[in-house]
Amino acid sequence: MELPEVEVMRRDLEKDVVGRKVATADVRASRNAMRVIRRHGKRKEFTDRLVGRKFTKAERRGKYVLLHMDDGDVLVVHFGMSGQFVRGTKRVPLPQHTHVVITFVQGGDLRFFDPRTFGEMFVTAADELGKVRELQHIAIDPLDHVFTWNAFGGALTQRATKMKQLLMDQKFVSGLGNIYSDEVLFGAGLRYDRLSDSLSSQEVRRLYRAMQEVLQEAIRFRGTTLDDDAYMDLFGKPGEFQNELKVYGRTGLPCRRCRTPIQAVKISGRNAFFCPQCQS
Repeated sequence: MELPEVEVMRRDLEKDVVGRKVATADVRASRNAMRVIRRHGKRKEFTDRLVGRKFTKAERRGKYVLLHMDDGDVLVVHFGMSGQFVRGTKRVPLPQHTHVVITFVQGGDLRFFDPRTFGEMFVTAADELGKVRELQHIAIDPLDHVFTWNAFGGALTQRATKMKQLLMDQKFVSGLGNIYSDEVLFGAGLRYDRLSDSLSSQEVRRLYRAMQEVLQEAIRFRGTTLDDDAYMDLFGKPGEFQNELKVYGRTGLPCRRCRTPIQAVKISGRNAFFCPQCQS
């Protein structure tokens, strides 16, 4: 999941899970399930901090979702590459690779499944969040209201890195990833290999605006689901932003703006898709 998908999940959780009280919490009896709750030594240590608690707020920090509870504890979730929440009921079989099931007093449940087991869940006190190392070092959040183009321009000039690599660097900016970095660069009219310290003030503004627009559009279309169906929303439905992609995955197809065929090059093992006419 990248930032748009995590934000869609947060909004779904805010609407559908906040206000519900936990009746039971079950960590499946498997090594992979224990990897998901690895910050807790035992299943009971994890489940005891959930049972009887009511979720009060769903927050996002970078690609982490924080589910606040009425006793001051927080369920912190990172989805990794393939982790997801899905709502279900007893009548619906558990998906393969389900590791944690949270059942609600009001009925229904919340399932965390993760085929590749890079995701993680743990409970901590709200006043201990500042000690969680990963949350201390979250990079620029493109959707944060304090994210200004001036600050962004300053950060760019301090680097001398190719734009595609920089936008994918989670220590520089949160949640763009492979797909959205290409789409943002197309929106800004910048090539994947432009050096970040070579951008003019106008180009920085275009890049800043493109980040806002692409991510907001991706959220509006409820994320990107590719052919592998790796991403589904809380209710098991695919996103639709894949139908709006301008360059990603469109090698040889005409640019939606100028009709020039889209090209792709390998960078650090990843493809960078771009229009040779529209991006410079």
